Amino acid sequence: MQIIETPSSTDYQAIKTRQQAMWASGDFGRIGVTLQIVGESLAEAVDVRAGERVIDVAAGNGNASLAAARRLARVTSTDYVAELLAQGRRRAEAEGLVMETWVADAEELPFKTAEFDVALSTFGVMFAPDQQRAAAELLRVVRPGGRIGLANWTPDGFIGELFRVVGRFVPPPAGVMSPAAWGSETRLVELFGPLAADIKTERKQFVFRDYSAQSWIDTFRAYYGPVHKAFNALDAAGQEALNSSLLDLIARYNRAGGDSLVAPGDYLEIVIHRA
Repeated sequence: MQIIETPSSTDYQAIKTRQQAMWASGDFGRIGVTLQIVGESLAEAVDVRAGERVIDVAAGNGNASLAAARRLARVTSTDYVAELLAQGRRRAEAEGLVMETWVADAEELPFKTAEFDVALSTFGVMFAPDQQRAAAELLRVVRPGGRIGLANWTPDGFIGELFRVVGRFVPPPAGVMSPAAWGSETRLVELFGPLAADIKTERKQFVFRDYSAQSWIDTFRAYYGPVHKAFNALDAAGQEALNSSLLDLIARYNRAGGDSLVAPGDYLEIVIHRA
C-alpha cells in the first residue's frame, strides 16, 4: 500500500521523542497488567487462531500479545519502549508462552507488506501522533483478508474525560488530534475505510477499581505516563488544582460512593477486516 504524504507543519518526530520519554517514565506496566481482560476480549473478538502470524502494535507490556500467544498464534510484540517489552517477555516466560519482541515505532513498522494475518493494539496505537500514518502501517503489514483488532478509549468516557482534564493543565502538542479520536466510529472510517471490507465496533467497559479515588490518582500519578508527566510539569499549586479536578471527575463516575473506587471506563472494541 502506498502511503501518501501530506504537507504538515507539525513536528511529529519531536512529539514522538517526548511521548517515548513520557511512556518510559513512571512504570506503565503497573497499570497495564490490570487491563489484561481487554486483551483477552479482543483476541476472542478477532478470532485469533493457532498458527496465525499476529503483530501487537504499541503493545506496552503485552496484554494483547499474551492473549494471542495463549491461543497458539505466532506473536510479534512491538513497542518503542524497550523496558515495557522486557516486562512482556518476562510475563510470557512465566507462563511458558512463545512470543518474540521488537522495539518498533507504530508509524514505521520494520516488517514486510502483508507479513501478518492479524494486527492487534489495546490502548496503544491510538497514542501515535500521526494517526493517518499509524493506520496506514497497520493496513500495510496485514495481508488482504486479514484482521485488525483495536481497543481504544472513547472521547466521552472516563479516560477520554481524564485526557481533557489533564489537557486543561498541561496542553497537548499543537496540531495533534486527541488519541481518543480512535474511539470514534467516524474517525475509524476516515482512517481505515478505503481499505476495509468492513469495520465492526462494540462499546465496552473496563472497570477501574481501587481503595479510594485518591488512591487511584496516586497510582496513576506514580505510574501512568500522561498523568505522571502532567503532575511533574506543575508547581505545588497546580498539582493541588489538578488533583482536585481529578477527584471531581472520579466522583461523577464512581459507582461505589465513598467506600472505594469502582469507575467504568468506556472503550470501543474494533474488528476491521482488511479488503
